[in-house]
Amino acid sequence: MDFLGKELILGGARSGKSSLAESLADKSGLDVIYVATATAGDDEMVERIARHQEQRPSQWHLVEEPLNLAEVIRKNSRENNCLLIDCLTLWLTNCLFGDEANETDWLSRKNDFLQALLAAPGRIIMVSNEVGQGIVPMGEISRRFVDESGWLHQAIAKQSERVVFVTAGIPQVLKGPKL
Repeated sequence: MDFLGKELILGGARSGKSSLAESLADKSGLDVIYVATATAGDDEMVERIARHQEQRPSQWHLVEEPLNLAEVIRKNSRENNCLLIDCLTLWLTNCLFGDEANETDWLSRKNDFLQALLAAPGRIIMVSNEVGQGIVPMGEISRRFVDESGWLHQAIAKQSERVVFVTAGIPQVLKGPKL
């Protein structure tokens, strides 16, 4: 039997993290539900979303949810399937900077997500951008985003059986079983 836990795949932009996550989900032998958090806010993002849709296997189910990931996990996570959530930093952006964003809402969504993740059966692969390895940003909004993403990643990594960091398409297992 293949790996059946929760795993966090981190990396920079264009590092290969999504490709790795999709490959792991495809090879799992489980029914895959792809959870997309992106919203099409501009023409470039519309094209990016379309490219991702074309690359995914047609038998995968798609759930598009920019905010309520806890609900998606509770509704869809089963012992016999694999949820692939791409991407947590887009979800964070939606929660922090969307039309309904506020501090209380973000903390509530984050805590609800972490509780749903802890209780979820089956395999869950989460993809996120590691943005905290550079210099401390000058702007308050940028610092807030880096801080919140770092705290989110730490909380998810504690719950995950495997954490992988991808650089230049090369995965490095930081925690858990080898790939």
